[in-house]
Amino acid sequence: MDDAYAINLAKTEIREGYNTADPDRLLAVADEGLIDFSDHRQTSYSQCGKAALRTRLEALFSKYHARLVPIIIEIKIMGETAVEYGWHELTLTPKAGGEPFYLRTRYLDLWKKDKTGQWKLAIFMDNADVPDILITAAA
Repeated sequence: MDDAYAINLAKTEIREGYNTADPDRLLAVADEGLIDFSDHRQTSYSQCGKAALRTRLEALFSKYHARLVPIIIEIKIMGETAVEYGWHELTLTPKAGGEPFYLRTRYLDLWKKDKTGQWKLAIFMDNADVPDILITAAA
């Protein structure tokens, strides 16, 4: 299987983990030594990274219906590692009722192949997306 295609499949599992409120599905593509550099969160490493992500996902899914739309700009394969970056658009609808809200973040994923040749998410980093600011010269 083509490496970029395999990473796209893994990213699909992340998306569907959110969209079906299934942390196990999402965590199945995470490396055992996951490093999580999520915006506004404490950095988590190794088994703590996966455990912290599970706790955060379970809390999120207990309160919200989530819909994740990843927008992949590029996947760069570099041997046994790969970098993928783009945007995540996340819509959260409160289970208790109320208006949904929308979050858009920029993200960077670092993938690595495990012993079996499967691509696993090794490092996740995101931050808030900001609008472009047009700067015009004063006349």
